[in-house]
Parts: sequence; structure tokens; C-alpha cells
Amino acid sequence: MAGIIDDIKNAFRQNDNALNQLILINVIVFVFLAILKVLSFFTGLEEVFGFVYKQFSIPPIGIDFIKRPWTIISYSFAHSLSGIFHILFNMLVLYWFGRLISEYLGSPKVVNLYILGALAGGLLYLLFYNAVPVFAERASQVSGMVGASAAVYAIMVAAAVLLPDYTFHLIFIGPVKIKWIVAFYIFLSFLGSTGANAGGNIAHLGGALIGWIYIRQLQAGNDWGKPIQSILDFFRGMFDDKPKIKVTYKQKETKRKAGKVKSGGTEDLDQDEIDAILDKIADRGYESLTKEEKQKLFNASQK
Repeated sequence: MAGIIDDIKNAFRQNDNALNQLILINVIVFVFLAILKVLSFFTGLEEVFGFVYKQFSIPPIGIDFIKRPWTIISYSFAHSLSGIFHILFNMLVLYWFGRLISEYLGSPKVVNLYILGALAGGLLYLLFYNAVPVFAERASQVSGMVGASAAVYAIMVAAAVLLPDYTFHLIFIGPVKIKWIVAFYIFLSFLGSTGANAGGNIAHLGGALIGWIYIRQLQAGNDWGKPIQSILDFFRGMFDDKPKIKVTYKQKETKRKAGKVKSGGTEDLDQDEIDAILDKIADRGYESLTKEEKQKLFNASQK
């Protein structure tokens, strides 16, 4: 048990490890809720589990949401406990597509897309159940929504917009470009918006929309994830150890020069240059970049 805890701690200490950290948070929440559900059942305190689970479930009715506003984010880290496939599918897709975003745009962009996708999915879910008559009529019959699907859809679509011709090799099917895989799942969610999980599929579409917008805005030079990074950096700073020795200007200059050598002797990248590289990816795919352009894009993603 101690070894597992140490592995988890190490995963959260590592820099540029956002994808694995997101997966771990989802798994930890799932295990916690599953254990609590079983213990509550054996002890006859099922209302305890019901109360805790409610804190992760976004309610469809606006008045209820106002009482639990944090669920606009918390719902995206919890999953249905009726089986293992809900979380298993979401985490597999998150890993496959999140790996592409992390490799080509940097680890922080995965977090940006995950949070923005969760927000967009949750807001569209609330909008439909409070403003669209056919959904509003059913709102009282819906207990709420959990799942990382909206966040995952944001990452899926972002990867497909950034690298449309990137190919996955699927079992029994063979090589398929990710733009077709993502288009297929968006179409399924569109069809499902009238089914038993209508609210969940509406949230998928909200996440997909923000994934498309995010990459298009990034290619235009606007990073919609900057506020998220600022908030996260603020909270990280509260827990980081403060340096005991004051760093002098000379030391900073040495470090800056060393950084230049490491990146191949290049100066700080111009935003126009990055935009041009992103445009090239959008037009001809990541594979069209030169080795130098790939290095520049990677260096920019680390800033």
C-alpha cells in the first residue's frame, strides 16, 4: 500500500505530467466513491454516500445548481459506479488523445482543454435543461450528471483539429485518421441527444465545441487557457517551498544563457513564428514540420 501511495506522490511531483495526473485524479475519486458506497451499504448509512456523491453530480435544475456551484467542475472527475466501463472508456480515450496534445502543445494545454471542456459541457447541459422546453419538462426526473466525457471530447476534438491526418491503428479495422474517429463520436453524441442519456450527450457536444474553438483561437494567437494556468499556478505557489537563498542577477543571466544553449541557441520565439507553425500544422499536419520547427513548437509549449 505504501508503494502505491509513493507512486501517486511521485506522479504529482513530476513536471509536465498533467495527463497522468488527470487520469490519477479520476481513478482516485472513482475508488474513493466505490469504497464509500460499499461501506455505506454494509453499515446502513447509505444517506452518507448519497450526500457525498451529490457533491460530484451536477444537477439539471438551475436552483439546485446554485446551491452546489462547484459541481460545474467536480462532475468531470467522477463516474457512474454501476460498472467499470464508463471510467475505463473515458480514461483510455483521454490517454490516447491527451498524449497528442501533450506532445505537440505541451502538458499545460491538456489541463486547459480538460477544464474548459468540463465547463462548456456543464454549462450547455444546464442551458438545455433550463431553457429548452422539451428538456425542462424532464429535468425533475434527472438526478444529475457525472463523467469526464465532456472534458475528453474537448481534448479529442482539439487533437483532431490540430492533427487531422494523424493515424490510429484500430483493432480489426486498421489505420484510421483521427478526424474520422472524432467525427464518428460527435455524430453518435448528436444522435444520442434525444435518448436516455440526452443530457450527457449534450455535454459531449459542448466539450467538442470548446475543443474546436480552443485550437482555432490558439492558431490565431489567443490562448483561452491562460486564466486557468494563472489560477493553478497561484495554488501551486501556495504549496511550493520558498527558496532560502536569494538568486542574484548574474545567476539568472547564466541560467538564461544555459537555456538558450539547450534549445539550440535560439532566441525567445516570436508569436508570429509560432502562429505560422500552428497554421502549417492545420494545413498540412504535424508530419509536415521540419525538425527545427518541431523543436521550436516544443520549446514554446514549455513556457
